[in-house]
Amino acid sequence: MSPRIEDGPRPKHVQLSDVLAELATRDLGPGASIPSERELMTTYDVSRATVRKAIDSLVVGGLLEKIHGKGTFVARPRVQTSLHLASFSEDMRRRGLVPATRLMRVDEERPPPEVVKALRLGARGTAWRIDRVRLADGQPMAIEQGWYPCSLLPGLDTADLTGSLYTLFASSYDLVIDGAEQTLWGEAAEGATARRLEAPVHTPLLVFRRVSTAAGRPVEYVVSRYRGDRYQVHMSLGAEQRAARKKSTRRDPS
Repeated sequence: MSPRIEDGPRPKHVQLSDVLAELATRDLGPGASIPSERELMTTYDVSRATVRKAIDSLVVGGLLEKIHGKGTFVARPRVQTSLHLASFSEDMRRRGLVPATRLMRVDEERPPPEVVKALRLGARGTAWRIDRVRLADGQPMAIEQGWYPCSLLPGLDTADLTGSLYTLFASSYDLVIDGAEQTLWGEAAEGATARRLEAPVHTPLLVFRRVSTAAGRPVEYVVSRYRGDRYQVHMSLGAEQRAARKKSTRRDPS
């Protein structure tokens, strides 16, 4: 028999959240759909507002995920990565997932000033703009907008851009990506980004801006927006540098 949702000190939406959390973890499992809003309203004799508030709290907590036009599902565990220099395809394969790409746009353009500066394009240089949605096991994981110097990568627009660009650069242009500077921040999914990632509006995003080099030459300026409900970053922090600084300050300055 389904647990009763009753008036009391604990709000009804909190009680329902507990019921749905147990249902998701004990009976359903990752990828399974939960009952519809109408079914939950009927089963637990609560309002639609109570149902939506309960579901939204579990979506924010990462246990459930909403897929536009399909319903609400038990979320799959987040893909975890450590900060390292690798392509998306390499990163996903290392975790036993199948990478794929939806190519949305490839054009030769004059980039924004910050990209011109980072890629050292000079007064008239152009770059290939490549917009792609990256998928893991068929699920949208990230959307990226990348810029690549036309002078270093002639004919890039005619190549297969659905796989690892790093592999393509190495095999076809003898450009091996061997260094990068990367910055990370957070955003919320809005508009076209949310639609292309098949994510509810306001889904948290992890945003990476990377400038990659090959033998010191800038080859890539890319901004990647990852679904924060499907992706997380692991970092190992050590005290070596702090210990070295302390040791240095203890030395006799004479």
